[in-house]
Amino acid sequence: MGVESLPNFTPPARKRWETIPADLRQRLLSNVWCGHCRHGTTITNFKGTIKGGELVLDGKCAECQGGVARVLEGS
Repeated sequence: MGVESLPNFTPPARKRWETIPADLRQRLLSNVWCGHCRHGTTITNFKGTIKGGELVLDGKCAECQGGVARVLEGS
């Protein structure tokens, strides 16, 4: 799933995500910690929601397909 294709984002999450510059979005997606692999990886098949006022990306590790998440703090 590409940065610009966001079918699984809630409207508030999409609005927040779109305020982040495209180059930074790509860096955020390619710098997610996988507890199973025990190193940084790329998040794939992700969805975006707002939880507790923070943007949360839930998806899969590009290597092991295990669950990973990225929390983006701030508005």
